[in-house]
Amino acid sequence: MHRITVIGGGLAGLTAAISAAEAGAKVTVYEAHHTLGGRARTAEGPYRTNDGPHALYKAGPHWSWLQQRDLIGPLAPLPPLEAARLRLRHKGALRRTPPFAMLKLLRRSAQQAPVDVDFLSWATGQAGEEGARAAAHYSAVALFHHDPGALSAAFVQERLRRATKLPPEAHYPRGGWATVVDRMAARAWNLGVRMETLSRVDTLPTDTPVVVATSLDAARRLLGDDSLTWPSGRTTLLDLALRTRRGDAFAVSDLDSPGWIERFTAQDRTLAPAGEQLLQGQIPIAPHETRADGVTRAEQLLDLAFDGWRERVTWRRESVANGRTGAVDLPGTNWRDRPAVDRGDGVYLAGDQVAAPGVLSEVSFTSALTAVSLALGRNALDLKHA
Repeated sequence: MHRITVIGGGLAGLTAAISAAEAGAKVTVYEAHHTLGGRARTAEGPYRTNDGPHALYKAGPHWSWLQQRDLIGPLAPLPPLEAARLRLRHKGALRRTPPFAMLKLLRRSAQQAPVDVDFLSWATGQAGEEGARAAAHYSAVALFHHDPGALSAAFVQERLRRATKLPPEAHYPRGGWATVVDRMAARAWNLGVRMETLSRVDTLPTDTPVVVATSLDAARRLLGDDSLTWPSGRTTLLDLALRTRRGDAFAVSDLDSPGWIERFTAQDRTLAPAGEQLLQGQIPIAPHETRADGVTRAEQLLDLAFDGWRERVTWRRESVANGRTGAVDLPGTNWRDRPAVDRGDGVYLAGDQVAAPGVLSEVSFTSALTAVSLALGRNALDLKHA
């Protein structure tokens, strides 16, 4: 029987563990924290916050993988009335529709963007500078980068299309990421996976293939490989609980600069106590900016869209997600240029900053499946059907 060690118990690590166990391998997962989930944890207590958004994009391959195993669970649908309450900040004012020039970039017939040109330059040629900047800033909802216009045009276009597709691809597991993680952990347990929490690994085992499903920073330290780097985003997260008030926006997108505020209880009332609603602001910040800079911009959006929000606050939390927002590709690069999954000598990487296709969490799922396939080699198919 094959043996595989998985380091990291987040989405990538759990995916790797499940797929390897399904193929007949004996799997051990080591997780440094006391709970599984990685960045997909959901806070316990009355306010069920996540470390960033917790949407699953339905068109991605990971959706089918999860659905086939009944791991997604109940979804929290967005009522049509709430969906109509999407607001956009443009030229300092709140509006219901994007500028017409931006719509040119969202058409299905729009030209395929090139890899080797930055998005702002390419989009300006397609729709003018105003439409290009608005589209770049809107795409931050799926990028978490302070300057989306400076990234590869092809990279940004794919995420812009996925984020604006109708009907929406984004679906929300009821109860947050924790419900999906719990189902994945139960699936792994039932398959015989051994899961060791509070178990930090400082030295790689040499007797089994190893899937390193940690952040790229942690993998670089563990493997002693300075080449394991790739650009990512840096985002101020502002979580707020407000006393409920009719007429609040469902979400506010800043088209003047990258930023987004979403009222998660619009689709899932289980995330906050009755009479309260849970919001999260996601404001990308540049390397020289501070958390306070992001909070200031978030509060400007709140002032526009949530009347009297300051007097309605019942709970508040501020944080910075640094290098934890997935890979971003600069002009001239795509996902194939990121650190390879196969590191040689039976070591494989999985996570959202490695060489695998997809948007947001899809990269973690895809890289984990690739890592296990490579680790098990030609015997994987035979083991799966044993």
